Parts: sequence; C-alpha cells; structure tokens
Amino acid sequence: MAARPPPAPPARALLLALAGALLAPRAARGVNLGSGFPPSVQGGGAYEVVSASLLNGDPWTPRKNSDSKNHPEELHFRIQLESKELIVKLERNEGLIASSFTETHYQQDGTDVSLIRNYTGHCYYHGHVQGYPGSTVSLSTCSGLRGLITFGNSTYVLEPMKNATNRYKFFPVENLRSTWGACASHSNTSGFVGHHRLPPPSQTRTRHKRETLKMTKYVELVIVADNREFQRQGKDLEKVKQRLIEIANHVDKFYRPLNIRIVLVGVEVWNDIDKCSISQDPFTSLHEFLDWRKMKLLPRKSHDNAQLISGVYFQGTTIGMAPIMSMCTAEQSGGIVMDHSDSPLGAAVTLAHELGHNFGMNHDTLERGCSCKTAADKGGCIMNPSTGYPFPVVFSSCSRKDLEASLEKGMGVCLFNLPEVQPSFGGQKCGNGYVEEGEECDCGEPEECVNLCCNATTCTLKPDAVCAHGLCCENCRLKPAGTACRESSNSCDLPEFCTGASPHCPANVYLHDGHPCQGVDGYCYNGICQTHEQQCVTLWGPGAKPAPGICFERVNSAGDPYGNCGKDSKSSFAKCEMRDAKCGKIQCQGGASRPVIGTNAVSIETNIPLQEGGRILCRGTHVYLGDDMPDPGLVLAGTKCAVGKICLNRRCQNVSVFGVDECSMRCHGRGVSRPTALVEPAPNRCLAQTVLGSPSLGENIAVSVSSTFSSEGVRFL
Repeated sequence: MAARPPPAPPARALLLALAGALLAPRAARGVNLGSGFPPSVQGGGAYEVVSASLLNGDPWTPRKNSDSKNHPEELHFRIQLESKELIVKLERNEGLIASSFTETHYQQDGTDVSLIRNYTGHCYYHGHVQGYPGSTVSLSTCSGLRGLITFGNSTYVLEPMKNATNRYKFFPVENLRSTWGACASHSNTSGFVGHHRLPPPSQTRTRHKRETLKMTKYVELVIVADNREFQRQGKDLEKVKQRLIEIANHVDKFYRPLNIRIVLVGVEVWNDIDKCSISQDPFTSLHEFLDWRKMKLLPRKSHDNAQLISGVYFQGTTIGMAPIMSMCTAEQSGGIVMDHSDSPLGAAVTLAHELGHNFGMNHDTLERGCSCKTAADKGGCIMNPSTGYPFPVVFSSCSRKDLEASLEKGMGVCLFNLPEVQPSFGGQKCGNGYVEEGEECDCGEPEECVNLCCNATTCTLKPDAVCAHGLCCENCRLKPAGTACRESSNSCDLPEFCTGASPHCPANVYLHDGHPCQGVDGYCYNGICQTHEQQCVTLWGPGAKPAPGICFERVNSAGDPYGNCGKDSKSSFAKCEMRDAKCGKIQCQGGASRPVIGTNAVSIETNIPLQEGGRILCRGTHVYLGDDMPDPGLVLAGTKCAVGKICLNRRCQNVSVFGVDECSMRCHGRGVSRPTALVEPAPNRCLAQTVLGSPSLGENIAVSVSSTFSSEGVRFL
C-alpha cells in the first residue's frame, strides 16, 4: 500500500510589489490601484505628487508615440526628494527590439494583420542613479514616465497621475498593493531539474561552466495578450502593445545580471477573440496556449519562447504557470501570466519568474540555503515560492546554480545566436553590449566595462589586441585551431573546437534525437541521454535501479497522485495505458532509505504480489513543492520506454518520429545535429556538412548544418 504524504501546507499569497521612480515632491494620499480586478486586488497607500525636470531646468514633456523620434538616446533628470537631490541617467534600451519585430492583431473576420514598425527612437529605457553604485532604473517614456528605480537599498514606483500634466505618483513599493497569488509551474515533458540533481563537477567541467555563464544568452521572445487583456486596457490596441513592450523592458533588466538578454521579436493582441481556450483554470489554459504556440505561432514566427499575458482572473492563488527546463523546445517553451496589477511591473515580475522556470530554475526554498542580496522585507528574490510586496527584482544564488545546471544538461541550445537588432535603432550604438557593424568590440558603457582588450569609449580593439570577445579569445589573442572551447556535457553531446580564425566557438553540436546512447539503454533527446536508471539514481542515490515493468504497469494504472501519466485537460490525474506505463511515475528499487532530492520528498512504496509467489517492492516518490513546481517523480521526456520507442507527451512513441534513420542514411551514417533557433517548416533534409577536426579526437566528424521544424516538434537534421 502506498504511504500517503503529509497534507500540503496552506498556500501563501504572492503579493507582487513594484519598484521605480524619480522627481520633486508634494505630499498627498494614495488612491486605490485596481479597477479591473475584484475588490481584493484593489488597494492604496501614501504617495508624493512630484514633477520631473531635465538637467537644463526644462520640464519633462510627455511624448505620445512609442516610436517617436522625439525620444532621445539619453535622458538625464534632476529630482528633488525632500532633503536630497537625485540625478537619474537613462539610456534607451537598444537591444530590446529585434529587426524582425512584428506587431500582430486581427480583423473582424479573423484574418491576422502583422505589421513591421520602425522603432527607431523608441521609448523604453534602462539606467541608474548618479552617485549610487548598484542602483537600477527601468522605465518607459511612451506616455509620461512609468517604471521603477532602486537606490540606497530602497525601491520606488513612478506612475503618471491621470488628467495631470507632468505630475506623477512617487512612492515606496511597500505602499503598492496587488492581487495575492502564487506561481504554478507544473509537471511537463521536460521534467524537473534542481541544484541537487547533478553530481559534483570535475575541475574541467567547472571551468567550462564558468565560460558558458560568461557568454551572453539571447531569448528571442514573443508576448501575446489575450482578448480579456485587450478589453481590460480599454480595447486600445496601441496601449496594449506599449504595455507588452514595457513588460519586456523590465524583464530584460532583471535578467541582465545573469548574462541573459531579452530580445522582443513580436507582440500579438487577440483583439477579436481568443485563438485558444483561455479560462480561469490555469493548467488547462497553459496547455491550450502551448498547443497554439506549437501549431500556429511557430510556423509563422521564429522565436525561442512565448508568454501569454492574460486579463483572466485565474482561480485560486495562481497568477502564473510554466513548464520547467523547457526553454527552446517546440512543445513547452512558454508560460502564462495573469496581469494582476494596474502597473505593468506586476506582470513583468511574474513573467520573469515563469521564464525562470523555463530556464530550469526551481524555488528558493529554506532547505536549499539560497543567498539573496535583497532582504525579504525589501522584496527578496524572484524565484521565491511565495512572495509578498515589495516585488522582487533580483535572482538568488540558487537560481544561478539552477541555470548553470540546466545549461550543462543541454538546455537552451537556441540562446547563443546574436539576434539582429541595429536596423531598428538607426545604426550602431557603442556601449550597448552588442558588437554591431563598424565596431570591433563592445563591452558596455565605460563605467561597467571590464574587458582588457576593448576600448569602451570607441568600441575598438586596444593596440596589439586581435580579439576581445568569445570563448576562442584569450588574453586578446585567438586560441590555436583545435583548442577545445565547449566540452561534451554527456554522451549525446559533441565537443566543439576553435577554428583558429574566429574568436567565437562554433555552434553547439549534438547527436540527432533518437540516436542510441549509453550502449543500448537510451536514446538522445535534446542533446541529453535520458534513462530510467539515471533518474532512479537522481531520486534515490547510488545503487538505485529501475523496478521491473510490472511495477510501472500496476502503479501507474491507478490514475492518482502516486501513479499516473500526468494530468488530462481537466487537471485530473490520467491513468497510464499499459503501453505507456514506463512514461508515468518512475518506479525504482534500491538506493537510500528515503529520497535524496530534498527534505520535502517522501517515499511511496507499493508491494505487488507475484503469480509465482512472493512480492516485489516498487519505490516511487512524492514531493511537495507547492502548486508552482513540477513532479520530479515523473519519467522525463526522451526516456527509452521499449525497444525502438521513446517517451513523448507521456506516451511511449516510436523513435522513428524523429527521422533519425533517414538522416543517418542521407548523411552516410554519420548524421548529428547542429541546433539553431526554432524555425518554420521546411522539407526534411540533411544538407551541407562541415568537418570539425581536433588533434585530441584523431578523426574528423561529419556534421549536418541544416535544421527543420516539424509538426512533431523540432527536428535537427
């Protein structure tokens, strides 16, 4: 009989608080914030009424258009706050909007209209407060000033006052109220990856991890607003689009310390009707949105990740939901976010949290011992499982470790290509961190540049320097050809080597999905060799192994929390069909006396009588991680479930869906994958090959360099 876990503790509220501000004061009392939500969402607090002025003394005049050329590259404000004067320095966020950026809405007959707008001189800024090291500012000037500013260990909100020119609310985030709720990431085909799941790295691997983390990753993001969100914003198409871009601007600011940039490639507004079913059930809404993304959005718009901003008030305490460690996958690279605050900052923080789950970040629970540089009463960190106000705006040490672990496992293969951004901004901008046409290097602004090879003022190489960036650049010189620049992370991954002609490491190469690995025990999937045995060791420690097939069949036919094949469209636990049993809850034998993945994991042991006499012990796990976390006891996608078959979407499917045999034949038996960002459908092909050579390998490797997206998912050929 399965031992039942203790009841879950009551859900705590996630009250997201915001941050931002600038200006010169006049005391006033606050008004409520919420007009589009139930009364519990509304609130208010004390604020000051302030005005903004430029350094030359002129008042700030709001611009109405988001792409007006009246928005300068730099803005400097003088702000008088009681006894102190602040100088706020802003620079337009040049890397925010891609050259391929599109805005999509719909006509009354359902026809989609996609526009390519010239965002030269857009109105989204990042910056800092002069004289306050570590200060951050993220705001929009599209229709007045709105955003957050953090300095001196305090965070403030800046919001325009209605029907008042150059008058703004300026208040600490503690005075802001928002809806109470929680994030709810869930079990998915990508599975659970935590900081505790990977063995201690070798010295070489550690060095490789540091290099990977130093590389800038680029998330090409699409943000979608559902019909209810469109209605909540007064059915004003431009207002909704501005709000979505403003959300992305804040999220980009949050992720920059992790060497991750958010590059917006598209926004879409469902102004006629929802394009998939969006309801108060967040679980069903998430699955509907991810299915729509895969079948409708991906074929017409190349991107890495998509997030839905919903005006629907989700049931319970959930304000967001996302699959974990699913970045770059066709099936599950996305999430849903309830727009729970009048300020776009609320949705921005929730989106950053859900995107964190896509990156493989787990919650900052007490037993993990996470270090957060922001105290809990100041907002804490973004991946806190339950957060009140103020809003968190930084990531913890645990989030950094989780990101590192996910990258080592092969997650995020689409993130290392540099999106094209400069045409949207009228040419290059030295100091934005992007090496653009006419630049030899770009290490950011002079005050933040730490690159010894690059002149931050001119974006040129220093005398005698040959290079400044890249894994194949060391001490301003190119590394010799054949020098390893990206090691193999597992048996499905291949190492990459410097060419001697470029400072950049070649694109990541790994074996085609469906290629046998670990002898005959597994198949490669997204560059990882998944096996039942590996997952048992992760859950139970050394000595653990998969239980016999009868354990999977008996336990997973129950369709309850302790034996299932995930959840159905009604959020009920689904029974496993006999053929799919090895794709449900994993069953193990041996190992430690209790699960080794955390203090909140319990053992679920089932004794099954055998026809020939005796009993067999099946060991499963149940982990209470809150509604926001997936079940680590479910078999991971890509795990071998039978000869010639692999787990996908909780079903045991034929490995031929990946076309590995066809690609191997076309590539003369040596086909491997060179991943790129998700792309639109193309004919199944195995095209031009390049040869990677290394003295350490003693042989050349033929590598396919084309990739396609298919209805079954991403196929790298």
